[in-house]
Amino acid sequence: MSIEKIVEQALQDGYLTPAMEAEVGRICDNASELSIEEYMALDRLMGALLTGEVVAVPRKQFINVMEELVLTEAIARVAEIEATSESSLDVGDIAAYALNRLPPLYATTEEGANFQRQTAQAQLQDLISQQISEAINRYLDRPNFFPERQALGKNTGNEVVRQVSALLQTYAPNFEQNDKPNDEPDDKPNDNNS
Repeated sequence: MSIEKIVEQALQDGYLTPAMEAEVGRICDNASELSIEEYMALDRLMGALLTGEVVAVPRKQFINVMEELVLTEAIARVAEIEATSESSLDVGDIAAYALNRLPPLYATTEEGANFQRQTAQAQLQDLISQQISEAINRYLDRPNFFPERQALGKNTGNEVVRQVSALLQTYAPNFEQNDKPNDEPDDKPNDNNS
């Protein structure tokens, strides 16, 4: 999909999804040079985001309460082990292993999240503890095959406007934003006028 098509879709729907944003970034990263049409489309998207004509859909409009419960348990268990031994454990690896074996508990409101927490603590706490124990045992028994593994990076500050602005500055440093509506005439004389 082209930048122009993505921007056209965002303007039509009124939303820029994380997938659309990622595709624009991928196109820009892989292009040696963007066309004037692509610059103009990015500029139009930036303006639409600033005016609210297009709304950036947050990456997450929901949470998985199970992640919070597993992480809390994993941190406590890892702290106990590290305090009494020479072992060093990766909380992220342990939590991911356990989460892959536990049911998700999604919520979109704080009330829903509180309900999910209470339900999980009443019905799933033993299963959570069991999966954390299994994850720790697997972690301690595993050989260190890939010490060069790269942890997933965190994309801090997911403001789409800032990202699109950065894209424009990177890929179109000499492109000037036109603040005038399209139907206003330019102050400069046009060579084509007779």
